[in-house]
Amino acid sequence: MVKILYICHGNICRSPMAEFVMKALVRSRGLEDEYHIESAAVSDEETGNPIYPPAKRCLTQHGVHFDNSKTARKITPADYARFDRIICMDASNLRLIRRIIPSDPDGKIHLLMSYTGRSRDVADPWYTGDFETTFQDIIEGCEAMLAARL
Repeated sequence: MVKILYICHGNICRSPMAEFVMKALVRSRGLEDEYHIESAAVSDEETGNPIYPPAKRCLTQHGVHFDNSKTARKITPADYARFDRIICMDASNLRLIRRIIPSDPDGKIHLLMSYTGRSRDVADPWYTGDFETTFQDIIEGCEAMLAARL
């Protein structure tokens, strides 16, 4: 089983969107038994908060089911051992994760968009309000991860 942890700053927009998009993609392919998917934050400022309402609306508009009980949590050092892939939404997440997980000897930590062949950030809707662009980045990155059989 491949265990994936998606990471963004607060775990209320991009990483939960990626969690539920990937779960939907895996489910649509009948691969639920092959993947375990979660999300977390590099910050604790949103811990315990639900998915941001505009992110929920975007997922709903695209027919992506999400767990309404999902709340934000911060990544811990123990998550490194629990997950096969730790997928960050942007370069800032990569920098901040190094304070929590200082070394990556197994090469588990990546940017989501690197799977598309472009190591760039996933658009951050917290600042732009553009959840559709974020959704499109996430779907492209998750599809590429599945194509790579990760």
